[in-house]
Amino acid sequence: MKAIIRKIIEYFSSRTIPEQMEFPKWEKSLNNLQKKISFTFHDQTLLKAALTHKSYLRKKYNDHKVPSPFERMEFLGDSILGFVVSRELFQHYPDEQEGNLSKLKSKIVSETYLTLKASNLDLGKYILLSHEEQQSGGQTKPSILSDTMEALICAIYLDGGISAASRFVKNYVLTEFENLVNRIELVNYKSILQEYLQARNMSPPEYRTIDEEGPQHQKIFVVEVAIEGKIMGKGKGTTKKQAHQDAARLACQKLGI
Repeated sequence: MKAIIRKIIEYFSSRTIPEQMEFPKWEKSLNNLQKKISFTFHDQTLLKAALTHKSYLRKKYNDHKVPSPFERMEFLGDSILGFVVSRELFQHYPDEQEGNLSKLKSKIVSETYLTLKASNLDLGKYILLSHEEQQSGGQTKPSILSDTMEALICAIYLDGGISAASRFVKNYVLTEFENLVNRIELVNYKSILQEYLQARNMSPPEYRTIDEEGPQHQKIFVVEVAIEGKIMGKGKGTTKKQAHQDAARLACQKLGI
């Protein structure tokens, strides 16, 4: 593990961030973030690596062929998050069935839920993005915010171990989860619709993207869902995934699920 941490630090340290030119207050803002999450990094480079989005590295250093620390940390952070959430749910619900625990976990580790938690920390304003990504609203994009939460969890783990990472997850991810997971945007309508049709030996739903509205950097996707040839819902979203969920939600309403 020490070799991996050293490799991340060496990779990142070899690419000088022009903080004084473009981000004169970045160093100070990172200090504020550490106070906010009640964790001070022994090695600040790990925090910087977690908050430096791949778009910045690829734009500044043309690192299209080399996996950035951000992507690797996101990968490990996802697994750490899944482990801690599973352990906490296992302890919190001693009599709950495995299937229900799995559904609850999937909501907590979902992009939508992590985005909500990242927004609570104002995480977007600490992320280093390419100019183009900033212009397209990257600091508020669910995919970037949720990925950064996972990268941050990894950074805390690499710097402070599993105990520190677990404390962060419990204090800043799992807080009020029982209320939040029931919010409409966290309900997986696609799964609900799929299970409903399977239980009745019906064909799976078909999703089709029928339109794309708005400018290139702010597209709205329009998706319709059909069940055995009949259109049951037409949804919209800033991603195809969101549009699919919206269409499935309308189909569930029509079916009375």
